Amino acid sequence: MTALDTGARVWAGLAVPPSSGLMFIVGVLLAGALAGEFIAATTRLPRVVGYTLAGCVAAAFGHGVGMPLAGAAQTVTDLALGLLLFEIGSRVHLRWLRRNPGLALTSLAESLLSALAVAFVLRLFDLSWQTAIACAILAMPAPAAVSGRVAMELGAEGQVTQRASLLTALNTLYAVVALTLMRTWWAADDGGSLPQALAGLSISLLTTLGLAALLAGAVYLVARRLDLRNESAVLLLFGLVAFSIVAARAIGVSTLLMPLLAGLLLRNTSERPWVWPRHFGTSGGALVLMLFVIVGSAWSPKILVAGGFAALALMAARFIAKTAAIVLLAPMAKASWRQGLALSITMTPLSATALVMLSELMRAEPELAAGAVPIILASIAVLELVGPIAVQFALRLAGELPPAPARRQHKEDRE
Repeated sequence: MTALDTGARVWAGLAVPPSSGLMFIVGVLLAGALAGEFIAATTRLPRVVGYTLAGCVAAAFGHGVGMPLAGAAQTVTDLALGLLLFEIGSRVHLRWLRRNPGLALTSLAESLLSALAVAFVLRLFDLSWQTAIACAILAMPAPAAVSGRVAMELGAEGQVTQRASLLTALNTLYAVVALTLMRTWWAADDGGSLPQALAGLSISLLTTLGLAALLAGAVYLVARRLDLRNESAVLLLFGLVAFSIVAARAIGVSTLLMPLLAGLLLRNTSERPWVWPRHFGTSGGALVLMLFVIVGSAWSPKILVAGGFAALALMAARFIAKTAAIVLLAPMAKASWRQGLALSITMTPLSATALVMLSELMRAEPELAAGAVPIILASIAVLELVGPIAVQFALRLAGELPPAPARRQHKEDRE
C-alpha cells in the first residue's frame, strides 16, 4: 500500500457527510447573502430585495421549499419570525391606543375592511365561502419581517415607522386569533362537538398566554441582572426566545401568537425601556436573512398559474381596502393625509406571517386549505418581492429616511 493510498483511507475515515438540513441552511444563507450584497451594491434598493430574489430564482428552477413547511425550513422560519414578533411586541406600548383612540379604530378598520373586501372579491370567482374566508384571514396581517427590516436597514425613524410596527403587531394578533376561531368553527361544523372544540380552543389560548408570560418573566429577570446591550447577554436573550419558540412548536401552540404576546407583556407591564441589538445581533440577523430566502422560494410556476386572476384580485382588494381605511381615518388618528398614505403603503407586503399561518392550516385542515394554497402562495410570491420596494417608497414619502451620508453612517454603525 502506497503512502497515497494510506492518506486517502485516513481522509475517508475523517470525512463526515453533512446532513441535508445543514446543507440547506448553509446554501440558503450563502445565496441570500450574495444576492443581498449584489442588490445593495448595484441599486438603491434594500438588501431584502436580494434575499427574496435569491429565493425566487430557486423556486423558478424547481428548488423552492415544499408546503406545508417541514424540517430545516420550518425550524428557521419559526425561529426567525418568532424573534421578529417578540421584538416588535416589545416595542409596542398599548397605552398609545388609549391616548389616541383613532389609531385603535384605524387598526380595527384596516384589518376588518381588508378581510371583508378579499372575501367578497374571491366569492366573485366562484370560490366557496370557506375558502374565501380562509384567504381573507391569511391576507389580513402585514409582515413584521419586511417593514421592520427595511426600516432598520435604511435608518428610518418617525411616526409612520412607529405606527407601522403597531399596526403590524395588532393585525397579526387579529389574524392568528381569527384563524384559530375559524378552525374551531370548522371542526365543530364537520361533525365534531362544539363544546369540545371550544374547550380545546380555550386550553390552547391559555397555554399560549402562559408560555408567553413565562418568557416575558424570564427576560425581565435576565434584564435586572445583565445589560441587554452586551453581546453575552444578547446571546442569552436569544436562547430564551428560541427555546420558548421550540417549546411552543413541541406542545402545539401558536409560534406566532406566543412570542408576540410575550413581547407585548414585557413592554406593557413595565415602564423600563427595552433596548438590545436589532434582530438579537448577528445570530438573529442570519435567521432573518434565511427567512426571506425561504419565503421567496415558497412557490412554483404551476402555483402562479393556478393562483391566476384570483391572486391579482386579492392583492388589489387588500391594498384598496387597507389604503381607504388608513387614509380616511388619518385625521382621527392625528396624522396627515401624507402620513396616512405612506402608512397604508407599508401594509402592502404579504410574507412570512401568512406563509406560516397557511402551513399550519394545511397541516390541521388540508381540505379547507386546498383552495387557498395557490391564491395565497401566488400573492406572497408577488408581494414578497414588491413589498420591500413599496415600504422604501412609503418611508421616503413620509420623509422619515435620513439623508444619504447619514444613512451610510447608520449602516456603518450597525455593522
